[in-house]
Amino acid sequence: MRYPFLFLVILLLTACSADNVANAGDPFVATEITSFNQPWAMSFLPDGRLLVTEKPGKLFIVTQGGTRSKPVRGVPEVVYGGQGGFGDVVPHPDFASNGFVYISFVEKGTGGVRGAVVARAKLNLNDDGGARLEDLEVIWRAVPKVSGGYHFGHRIAFSPDGYLYISSGERNKFNPSQNMKQTLGKIVRLNDDGSVPADNPFSDQGGVTAQIWSLGHRNPLGLAFDTQGRLWNVEMGPAGGDELNLVIRGANYGYPIVSNGDHYGGREIPDHSTRPEFEAPKVWWTPVISPGDLMFYSGDLFPEWKGNAFIAGLSARGLIRVEIKGDSAREVQRFDMNERIRAVRQGPNGAIWLLEDSRGGRLLKLTPE
Repeated sequence: MRYPFLFLVILLLTACSADNVANAGDPFVATEITSFNQPWAMSFLPDGRLLVTEKPGKLFIVTQGGTRSKPVRGVPEVVYGGQGGFGDVVPHPDFASNGFVYISFVEKGTGGVRGAVVARAKLNLNDDGGARLEDLEVIWRAVPKVSGGYHFGHRIAFSPDGYLYISSGERNKFNPSQNMKQTLGKIVRLNDDGSVPADNPFSDQGGVTAQIWSLGHRNPLGLAFDTQGRLWNVEMGPAGGDELNLVIRGANYGYPIVSNGDHYGGREIPDHSTRPEFEAPKVWWTPVISPGDLMFYSGDLFPEWKGNAFIAGLSARGLIRVEIKGDSAREVQRFDMNERIRAVRQGPNGAIWLLEDSRGGRLLKLTPE
């Protein structure tokens, strides 16, 4: 070889670029950990390992170093296609003592309809690093099942006081968001076994109406509690008008009566400002960012970001940082990750973890520069 030193430099630069996928000027280093086939969600177990779902129907346990288990056994059959498939995975707040995990996925009905469900199961961890879901029980179903493959939502979040919240999309059917006899286009609140809390805002009406916490949502794909214990969601608007909402008990967010976007065909929708009886978003985006997930930062690695919201941007192909002050919010920074970002989570030591939305989508760990 005529230029061994030059070859070594090129080799080292190539290796660095493979690990560090951040852009110049970003306040973090983004390290590639491993990759997946259409990853959709992730959560951390108490021992620091991650649970990661793949939309076609697989669940993995992953170390922070990138070692993946074999696919977890006992995962139910999912209906995969369009925006549907395997969705969220969240451990119970008392997982260390009860071993429960909660998963969301799309199941089929009769006559070509489908719908989102949430199930609870015991995660049996084997000594060889493998695992199995046992005693799986569906504890919630979106009502009704309908045709089509869009707007399932099915994000899961536990409140600080232990209640289970589930986001439910309106399935691209518009009017169900305002129909109190359906859970489409709603955020629901349940006990951890799927029963309905007696203090839900519409509990006296019974049936599925009793499950509803808030209504008038479109496609809520992020659901998270802030550092003060308040619930927020991000959802995709139609042609414009993606939203970040502070979710209030019993509130109506107006879709499809109002939106800061319009229908894809060009038909106008009145803005939120025209109907003050509906809750307006704290931040909205046109052009859209296509939010895929939501996280509030509370770690020590990035102390200047404590209390900020982070949104996984799909069409924005990056990470959006939002500053929260009281009941107000504003976008303050956007990080171009050069790929559609599906999920964002805070790790045990304060690192920020991302999942890309693609076949071969990478798991990335962000640490300070």
